[in-house]
Amino acid sequence: MAECECDQPHVPRRVVLTGGPGAGKTAVLELVRRSLCRHVRILPESAGIVFGGGFPRDDDAECRRAAQRAIFHVQKELEATGDAHNPAIVLCDRGTVDGIAYWPGPPDDFWTSTATTMDTELRRYDAVLHLRTPTADQGYNHQNPLRIETALRAADVDARILEAWQRHPHRHVIESTGDFLEKATRTLDLLREELPDCCASHLDLNEPTLPPT
Repeated sequence: MAECECDQPHVPRRVVLTGGPGAGKTAVLELVRRSLCRHVRILPESAGIVFGGGFPRDDDAECRRAAQRAIFHVQKELEATGDAHNPAIVLCDRGTVDGIAYWPGPPDDFWTSTATTMDTELRRYDAVLHLRTPTADQGYNHQNPLRIETALRAADVDARILEAWQRHPHRHVIESTGDFLEKATRTLDLLREELPDCCASHLDLNEPTLPPT
């Protein structure tokens, strides 16, 4: 994180970075770490914690429902830690509403199973940044070892996530154009707009560069 001399108390803004598999969230988050100040608190992806920790990733419907409930509750607890240490932005690698896209059944069943509502969960977030999944021609790949989706399946998941968040009043959709740096720059610009003036004055405004692979 970039240095920031600001010691003002902040009212944290919770921002979701979402999108389908292969959309570039991991690379964008690395650019955020390099470009924005220490008052941007980045939370890890709850699905990565759940599946990376050994939770069964089975295609059986009941197993999928159990996995999504586990991811939902881990996400809520991660967000409960997010306000610590005076952040200006709590940047979530996905949010609770993403679970609809992976739930094997009607969305209402997901909310009943997690004892909440769509409106309640949408109100948890101040803004949503949706990175669209690229097509195979635009560079979709399987470099993430937890990514199991084909390009066609990834596009379907991306469309489901897009639909899940469509009612959020401050959703921004960043399309894939084949130039990932353009996509990343647009995302960083949107995050900068969420920062308070006391932090924005300390930003690294140089053009971002991709992390080494």
